[in-house]
Amino acid sequence: MRAMVLEKPRQRLMLLDVAKPKPDAGQLLVRLSACAVCRTDLHIVDGELPDPKLPLIPGHQIVGHIEQVGTGVEKFSIGNRVGIPWLGWTDGKCAYCRSNRENLCDRARFTGYTIDGGYGEFVVADARFCFHLPEQYDDVDIAPLLCAGMLGYRSYRKTGDARRLGIYGFGNAAHLIAQIAIYQGREIFAFTRPGDKAGQESARKLGTTWAGGSDEMPPEKLDAAIVFAPVGELVPLALRALAKGGIVVCGGIHMSDIPSFPYADLWGERTICSVANLTRRDGEEFLEIAPRVPVRTETEIFPLEEANTALDRFRAGKLKGTAVLMMSAG
Repeated sequence: MRAMVLEKPRQRLMLLDVAKPKPDAGQLLVRLSACAVCRTDLHIVDGELPDPKLPLIPGHQIVGHIEQVGTGVEKFSIGNRVGIPWLGWTDGKCAYCRSNRENLCDRARFTGYTIDGGYGEFVVADARFCFHLPEQYDDVDIAPLLCAGMLGYRSYRKTGDARRLGIYGFGNAAHLIAQIAIYQGREIFAFTRPGDKAGQESARKLGTTWAGGSDEMPPEKLDAAIVFAPVGELVPLALRALAKGGIVVCGGIHMSDIPSFPYADLWGERTICSVANLTRRDGEEFLEIAPRVPVRTETEIFPLEEANTALDRFRAGKLKGTAVLMMSAG
């Protein structure tokens, strides 16, 4: 099969012919149709996340159809359309897994990072961590929901019953989660790069209560804030925008260092927390609510062999939607 392969961090992906994988017990062989490009892919390719499997086929927002089913798999059949997310395997036995916190499993494996992912024509995946996909979405439109949507939804869940919710970094995940929050009657305050009038207008079109630069304070105190941008400097700014008892949720896998800030900004039982990976429950809940909103995605399509171009444009901030790689498996 053809695949875009990372041989060393901070190098271009190489289009190579590699062996078509075979499923073991409990696994699915999936013929891929689409794989969305995530900021985490950039962090891996750029060497900002440690110890990736090398050589590596990146990608973890995968849509395809099952071509072969390994022994012991019951909930999937040949021909089913499935989604394959970031969390690819856990041991199911550790204290985290046994307490419904499988996202924290110390032995967890991650699609497109520690196991091969979706920048190719086929992939094998643990059936336990694959999802049936709602029919309302085509392959391209649903691909971004498999990480930006699911991990964003976990970040959103961490905000509890917050009525006034700030979102810092109004990219793919923010656009998806804001739609759910507004559908559920929350007030959204969107924070973009200072001076990004186009981004602020885009946020207003979604129905946000307010939109401004990350260097501004909202017109009223927030109950919670999600920081999707991987910029640690935004965390103290978000803290200062919170009412007492509020929470700042850091929604990325990777973030630059958080600078020091006065204790007074944290006082009043304000909280900072991170979001690590996702659980299957997050994915199931998100895929159930998304069609009811309905959550809509904006995408730009690239052929598989132009993955480097998609990553370059993402890195430079020149994408108008989520980049989605399309395959033509033979």
